[in-house]
Amino acid sequence: MKDLLDAAWRAVAYCLHPRVIWLSMLPLLLAAGLTVGLGYFYWEGAVEGVRATLEQWALLGTVLDALDSIGAPGLRVVLAPLIVVALAVPVIVVVSLLLVAVLTTPSIVKLVAARRFPGLERRKGASVWASMLWSLGWTVLALLALLVTLPLWLIPPLVLVLPPLIWGWLAYRVISFDVLADHASAAERGQLLREYRWPLLGIGIASGYLSAAPSLLWAMGAATLIFAPLLVVVSLWLYTLIFAFAVLWFAHYALAALATLRRRASADAIAAVDAAAGQPDMEGGSHRPRALPPSPTA
Repeated sequence: MKDLLDAAWRAVAYCLHPRVIWLSMLPLLLAAGLTVGLGYFYWEGAVEGVRATLEQWALLGTVLDALDSIGAPGLRVVLAPLIVVALAVPVIVVVSLLLVAVLTTPSIVKLVAARRFPGLERRKGASVWASMLWSLGWTVLALLALLVTLPLWLIPPLVLVLPPLIWGWLAYRVISFDVLADHASAAERGQLLREYRWPLLGIGIASGYLSAAPSLLWAMGAATLIFAPLLVVVSLWLYTLIFAFAVLWFAHYALAALATLRRRASADAIAAVDAAAGQPDMEGGSHRPRALPPSPTA
């Protein structure tokens, strides 16, 4: 717990670094441009498609007619746009996570390593393509989990539990790999992910709950449709800033764990050499290292 809290406050402090602020803005600019472009070309078509689909459902039509009869006709107008927004936000979150993983994570890890772990050797246990394939594979699994659990979101307690858990699990799998890809070997990365599974998962879940905070911007009812373009941009920046904080948290914790692992391995190797040097030889005397033969180039 002490190491988790130490990494957390360091991550908060690093969020004020100008380089981190710029890195949090870069994915925002790219994803915001993509969102505005898709909204400009496909917003009306998506809303009309959802509205046509809803009108084909007889049960839903009956419910909407009943609401109209009691003086709530506005729900029929805003239901389709709200559904489009609700479906678009998870996609935006996933795009932000992928952009953070590809663009922001390596730069943040280099910043943390240069300022806090300058002597940590880079053993390059994974290539950029391996990191991208790893992120893409786990992201697809997370999207499938979201789709499978979507009906359970209608149950009030579960909607506060399932999405943050899924996002946290995804952050744990993706960011843990990325922050260790450059500095740890494949064997070291596997050992760290096994030994520190639960602390890393705890960081991921905490980050998942933090990532749910921007969704509160959409709790203004029908007014969200008026300010939807602005809210998309603001919420997306909050998502990227939270993801940047999560990367910093993972980086501080995982790189510190890697440094500890290497110190422990070095100490074990020295202890093994000392133990071997102190063993008695076959004649009862103390073991002495044999002289090495002269080098051929000597």
